[in-house]
Amino acid sequence: MIIMKDPTKSDDNNSGWKAVGLVTALGIELAVCTFGGFYLGSWLDKIWLGNGLGIGLGVLLGIIIGILGIIALIKTVMGGNDG
Repeated sequence: MIIMKDPTKSDDNNSGWKAVGLVTALGIELAVCTFGGFYLGSWLDKIWLGNGLGIGLGVLLGIIIGILGIIALIKTVMGGNDG
């Protein structure tokens, strides 16, 4: 007789590693988006502005995109599908 594990029940043995993975993914998400915004703003500064405003706006945009990505990641992990 084959006994299948119920997929709706969580496995407590892996919950610690799952939490570590989630926290790591959140940090990487925000860092990559922020650095991406910095490099985009630096490129815009070279082309148009040249006074640092592009870097500031790029970093701000990167942080906003990173936060939106974090929200989407948390919704995915928590299992929520509504907007």
